[in-house]
Amino acid sequence: MTSLLDQLRTMTVVVADTGDIGAIEKLKPVDCTTNPSLLLKAAGMEGLAPIVDEAVSWGKKQGGETEDVVQAVADRLAVSVGVELTKLVPGRVSTEVDANLSFNADRTLEKARAIVRAYDERGVSRDRVLIKIASTWEGIQAARVLQREGVDCNLTLLFSLVQAMACADAGVFLISPFVGRITDWYAKAEGKTYTGAEDPGVQSVRAIYAAYKARGIKTVVMGASFRNIDQIQALAGCDRLTISPKLLEELAATEGHLPRALSPDSYGEPPEVPATDEFSFRWEMNESAMATEKLAEGIRQFGSDLRALHKLIRDRLARG
Repeated sequence: MTSLLDQLRTMTVVVADTGDIGAIEKLKPVDCTTNPSLLLKAAGMEGLAPIVDEAVSWGKKQGGETEDVVQAVADRLAVSVGVELTKLVPGRVSTEVDANLSFNADRTLEKARAIVRAYDERGVSRDRVLIKIASTWEGIQAARVLQREGVDCNLTLLFSLVQAMACADAGVFLISPFVGRITDWYAKAEGKTYTGAEDPGVQSVRAIYAAYKARGIKTVVMGASFRNIDQIQALAGCDRLTISPKLLEELAATEGHLPRALSPDSYGEPPEVPATDEFSFRWEMNESAMATEKLAEGIRQFGSDLRALHKLIRDRLARG
């Protein structure tokens, strides 16, 4: 009998939620995605030491204010890791715009364009890259412009149907609804343990998937932030799933029948969808304590990890 991972690959594009080169070489995903938290971990990995050393050495040759150099090195490191990842996967690599720009559409655009230029200078075309942006109102509007410019975007930290529909309206290439973090919130708020189709994180992705497929929306749904393989199995057949190396290995080591839970021809009753103008978006987000709190928490966490990465770079630069 084949593994759950092999069966999953027949119905879903499997993406590695990591910047760990060794894990990607071993597990062979189609795409891979990173964020500030994963990049911070990657900076301490032995296999990426030459990339980190190169970025720091480059930074020491740059002029200007220290913090500007630190930011430039962080940007170079993100793209350098991304370039290495494009050598290991046949598909796309997601590179994230800084979390502290999540509420500034203009600066998000500026940073995203700079990332695309940096990849181009390294010989990596934009069709191998996804620009990853938090699903705030401002982030979605920046993505609208980028998509018109031919830059595909991955809208992350997505916790609600209104975020998903606003992304679809903006023509976003891909969204990453966060299954596990939704489940975490409800488990804490309601004191319950959820399994299978009863899992609120699973239900959220299924509702988004149904809303998209019923309306012929082309935006890719990529479930993310999984806590266990049960959540993954409950979404088998979703367009894409981004999975940590630990859970990928568990899927690879587990045999059994994996039934398809979602397909473009079988997705259940689609939900009513909210309007996607700014007023409606902000109101619907305000009405969902879960979505509001988890979005804010996610941005804070990514912001904290970005600051930690900057400190690591600052310390390396100061060694002389």
